[in-house]
Amino acid sequence: MIVMASKIFAPYLLAWLSDHLKKRLIIIQLSLVAAVITFAGVIPYQSFAWFAFIMAVFGFFWNTTLPLFEALTFNYLGENTHRYSLVRLWGSIGFIVMVITLPYLIEGEKIANLPYFILGLLFLNALTTFLVTDKQNSVQSAKPSPILKTLKKPIVIALLLACALQSLSHGAYYTFFTIYLEEHGYSRNMAGWMWGLGVSAEVLLFIIMHRLLHRYCVCQLFIIALFVTAIRWLMLALWVDNLFILILSQVFHAASFGLFHATAIYLTHELFPGRLQGRGQALYAGMSFGLGGSLGHLLSGYTWGSMGSTWTFLASGIIALVGALIAAKFISQDRLESELG
Repeated sequence: MIVMASKIFAPYLLAWLSDHLKKRLIIIQLSLVAAVITFAGVIPYQSFAWFAFIMAVFGFFWNTTLPLFEALTFNYLGENTHRYSLVRLWGSIGFIVMVITLPYLIEGEKIANLPYFILGLLFLNALTTFLVTDKQNSVQSAKPSPILKTLKKPIVIALLLACALQSLSHGAYYTFFTIYLEEHGYSRNMAGWMWGLGVSAEVLLFIIMHRLLHRYCVCQLFIIALFVTAIRWLMLALWVDNLFILILSQVFHAASFGLFHATAIYLTHELFPGRLQGRGQALYAGMSFGLGGSLGHLLSGYTWGSMGSTWTFLASGIIALVGALIAAKFISQDRLESELG
């Protein structure tokens, strides 16, 4: 929770610095090196207070890097921003590789090696940033719009609010999905296969995403992702015992995360141009995965205990539906084109 909570404010602070100094890659590199050094602190001392302190500092540096790298990626893509998903899919592939291989490396007493594996991956992550060169946005406004003026736009408010609600609705899924399946008679291995199916569907979506953006309006795709998410949680709440519907709900992860993230990050890139790039991506990360994600994990714990699993997923569906309705009301191609001039 400490690491996730730091995602609310930490990305924006260094994104502001990056947008003003125009030294995005250096800030990414320094932040990742600091994250590696900080995380190494969990190895010699493991009291709760020390561990909490290390996670707070580590979370600050770790969570600042992804929004900045997203902005850097869009700068490299230039006019081919619709191809972002072909870059992003490698994160999903990495996730699949780790959930398949890591359990064998840390089973039993070998769990004590987990901090070393994480530290090694963090080191490799930091190392790769030195293989990349910085690249500024090719389109720079002479007088960039102030960030507060941008944040007052209805389409921007609706986007950030919808993203927060979308991530909030995922709280019960990310926290209790495996437990939920076991409660309904599925084995832990089956739960693992369901997780793998969801991420695989996400990868397939990323592969074809650039074609969808060519063929359909990004605003419509964003709204569809939110509505599909609401349907997904309804299916999990009411028909989890039906294997076919369970499998279909996991296939819908392609929309509830893949389509949502790809369209949300594209819209953020469009609505926060030029020197607002880094802060725009930081606000998206902070509002969705930071604020929305933190509240989702926290509140789902309370509702799971007081209302039960079925009502928790029904509540998740209602939250996603509210986000979808907000998006449908305030986010459209006409509004987007009007804001972009």
